[in-house]
Amino acid sequence: MKSWIEIKAESDFSLENIPFGIGLIPGSGKCICTRIGNTIVNLAGMARLGYFDHIGFKVSDFEKPVLNDFIAKGKKSACKIRTIIQDFFLENSCSDSEMALIRQMALHESSEIQMLMPLQVGDYTDFYSSIEHATNVGMMFRDPANALLPNWRHIPVGYHGRASSIVVSGTEIHRPKGEIKPANTDLPVFSPTMQLDFELETAFVIGKENTLGDSISTAEAEDYIFGMVLFNDLSARDIQSWEYVPLGPFLSKNFASVISPWIVTLDALEPFRCSGPEQLPEVLPYLQFNGERNFDINLRVQIKPENSEETIVSKSNFKYMYWNMSQQLAHHTINGCNMRVGDLCGSGTISGPDAESFGSMLELTWKGTKPIIMPDRSERKFINDNDTVIMHGFCEKDGIRVGFGEAAVKILPEK
Repeated sequence: MKSWIEIKAESDFSLENIPFGIGLIPGSGKCICTRIGNTIVNLAGMARLGYFDHIGFKVSDFEKPVLNDFIAKGKKSACKIRTIIQDFFLENSCSDSEMALIRQMALHESSEIQMLMPLQVGDYTDFYSSIEHATNVGMMFRDPANALLPNWRHIPVGYHGRASSIVVSGTEIHRPKGEIKPANTDLPVFSPTMQLDFELETAFVIGKENTLGDSISTAEAEDYIFGMVLFNDLSARDIQSWEYVPLGPFLSKNFASVISPWIVTLDALEPFRCSGPEQLPEVLPYLQFNGERNFDINLRVQIKPENSEETIVSKSNFKYMYWNMSQQLAHHTINGCNMRVGDLCGSGTISGPDAESFGSMLELTWKGTKPIIMPDRSERKFINDNDTVIMHGFCEKDGIRVGFGEAAVKILPEK
């Protein structure tokens, strides 16, 4: 699809994409936006010109500080909005006067607009669904011959994380502190983490609610998933290793997680469906599904030291996920747990089969025993102060590219 707006070949934001986010528009405040190439489209501006009148949307529907109410209108409504935008911005679709008016009322350079947290996240669940990641961690911390715990191939393991500290790309985070138990001491010490790590993840956004007591089947699950974002579930490994038995991560993860500002719809990701790994042994009936439920999403992580260029430290892919999103949501609700619009479910660290595709520094440096050499010749066992971690994700097939942009975070010294 060619547009009368310039879209470079390597842009994540093709006309096939049309994601949704919240932008701070000069003179207008917080508004729902989309992005085409390097152009931010203010949907409230388009609404003022009447482009959404025939589907029942008002200007006020787009003058929102978060996307929750918009998402709650349903995936069909979002699909209609995307189609109207695609048709309008298609090459040769409108007159010079229409283009001039829309440029005045609704278009902005991406460099001029601050993208904000797109959601009010009520609840957040993080899964543990990459078999390569789970195996690597099991080999490091347990018997390598029995790296996976007995339940791992039977259920999508997850835990309930902290929603209030999920922040948007570009936020700066101070190095967290907590109790650490050094290997050479009998007692714990209080210290800033020495093993601050990223976790390369995606997350899906709940777009439809189920009633308390009702379950969502794998066949229904995608009706409840509005779209996806990039997700960096920052982790303090040394704090985690001391605290996680018996109830799991707490201070090691609740200090911050970072999402990309654009929610990419499942409709936009449809051309990139693929099969996931074979699941053995056969899962119980409530986790069985039909069709292709994984997506071919290229993922990468870069680390940029404060006074040096960035370097790619990981290249992975969402298609490696053992447990897919439909299974995760079915498992989450099989006991009657009620999901709410805006809830976020993290994939868990996405690692692939080879060393360059591992999704965390814990794996990439194998607990710090194999440091990564940066362009300035400094070493990284984990993330240093003033490092910026940049995650990027995109799909590409048959000349179509749909991407997520970036999820970036700079780590400041302890506060």
